[in-house]
Amino acid sequence: MPKICTRCLLKDFSKEQYEKIIVEGIRALPAEDIVSEELEAERLDLCGQCEKLNRGTCLACGCFVEIRAATKKGRCPYGKW
Repeated sequence: MPKICTRCLLKDFSKEQYEKIIVEGIRALPAEDIVSEELEAERLDLCGQCEKLNRGTCLACGCFVEIRAATKKGRCPYGKW
């Protein structure tokens, strides 16, 4: 899995690099830590409606929302899911 630079901006990543980070980040997680595709889609729908979503990251906590939404331990910092 590529290292996610905490000091980089998303503009520093190409679309392919960003997608690779998300896909490989999720694949690197143990299967038992991943939610169903339906639950992930519900979570991402809520994130997509949130004013804190910015270019794939959450302005409240700084995470990549696709990775957070895919994990059982993932939580919305605003309690939306």
